[in-house]
Amino acid sequence: MLDVALLPGVYAVCRLPAGTVLPPRLWGALAGRDVVTVSWTTDGVSVICPAERAPAGADVETAWRCLRLVGPLDAAVTGTLAALVDPLTRARVDVVAFSTYDTDHVLVPTVRLAEATSALERAGHRVHK
Repeated sequence: MLDVALLPGVYAVCRLPAGTVLPPRLWGALAGRDVVTVSWTTDGVSVICPAERAPAGADVETAWRCLRLVGPLDAAVTGTLAALVDPLTRARVDVVAFSTYDTDHVLVPTVRLAEATSALERAGHRVHK
């Protein structure tokens, strides 16, 4: 059984052209309790952030909710992300997953949040809303 926390607010998944410099207002989220993750590749810059901090000019998909595995987790623990994603996949809920040094996160569409949390609870996990 895993403990999963529903984070407040709506999140956005964003794409910017490769080499884009991120705006300072995005980094302001780091001072609060929000989650921001950035991935740079030769194809572009991907940002997951609170919807209100989505970078101007980005291709943006909004209306995601963020579920965080309560951690920190030991780096040697395996299968935790799969334990979150598998029940959501069986419930046919879209997922965007990412990991940090301490824990795992999944985004689910806001319109499917009730189905997502029910699927996780049926799998034996505790969801803290």
